[in-house]
Amino acid sequence: MITTCRLNDIDPKAWLADVFARIADLPASRLHELLPLEWNLLRQADKAANQQAA
Repeated sequence: MITTCRLNDIDPKAWLADVFARIADLPASRLHELLPLEWNLLRQADKAANQQAA
């Protein structure tokens, strides 16, 4: 997973910290959201939404 992060220009430490913070509260049906590529897409969408709201 760390290598996947690095290959896709995702900070492995940021990804891992976020996964550890969110995994306990996430239902099993949504665990795919924590995979590095999916996580990155969701993070980019959140940033875009925050920029539009500002």
